[in-house]
Amino acid sequence: MARNIEKDHVTGTDTTGHEWDGIKELNTPLPRWWLWTFYGTIVWAAGYVIAYPAIPLISSNTAGLLGYSSRADVAAEIAAAKGAQKQWLDKIAATSLEDIVKDQELLQFARAGGAAAFKVNCVQCHGAGAAGNAGYPNLNDDDWIWGGTLDHIHTTLINGVRQAGNADTRDSLMPNFGTDGILTPAQITDTAAYVLSLSGTEGLEAASVERGKQPFSDNCAACHGDDGKGNKELGAPNLADKIWLYGGEATAVMAQVRKPRHGVMPAWGGRLDEATIKQLAVYVHSLGGGEQAAAP
Repeated sequence: MARNIEKDHVTGTDTTGHEWDGIKELNTPLPRWWLWTFYGTIVWAAGYVIAYPAIPLISSNTAGLLGYSSRADVAAEIAAAKGAQKQWLDKIAATSLEDIVKDQELLQFARAGGAAAFKVNCVQCHGAGAAGNAGYPNLNDDDWIWGGTLDHIHTTLINGVRQAGNADTRDSLMPNFGTDGILTPAQITDTAAYVLSLSGTEGLEAASVERGKQPFSDNCAACHGDDGKGNKELGAPNLADKIWLYGGEATAVMAQVRKPRHGVMPAWGGRLDEATIKQLAVYVHSLGGGEQAAAP
């Protein structure tokens, strides 16, 4: 069907022959500069496909005549960064923790490297600010289950906590005083009251606290001490400092006595190199709660 092409009397431009409700479409040509730009992009795209990696294949892609690879660029940048750090990392690996903290330049590098390694490996449990959460220790305070000196932290990092197959892992188990029938429900309630009293918790029933002294002495003092201040050699937490790993409410303490939860932590030895583990130890120790080594 022939279209009714005519010249528009206002603009002098041919129409396309299309008309809608009396409105006629003009056949206005594109500007020549726009057309040449468009053709240029086509030529550029064809050249790019030939020169650079572009066309996906089954298991790879075309390499391009220039042999460019963004992956290779990134790998080269990473290698250059590692090369620049190598002298420091080698020095940290060969230096004791005590000597690292005495060398201000080395200490500064170790803290920065430890902070970066912490963000990659530790924040998932301990949080970005290392404040922890229920079941995950706060690394900013001065409460340490296994000790907070540089050597203690380093040992914990290497061997982890309750890691099967690792003979040197930090390991301790609290008995299931309730589910194994060691204590009655009433004794568990009284023991929890006494434990809470050790940290100055108010509003406790005095009679319950008094009754809880004996079961605590008979069953808990061997690990936590008569004063409830714990034993880091055994991994027994301090019960008198108002810092609670699984909650400090009466119900939470009773639940822990009845059937305790036992946290785990990966053994980073073998997963991370020695320099990285030392940097992590220095960083964690510097967060604010690190302990000083005992004088010889």
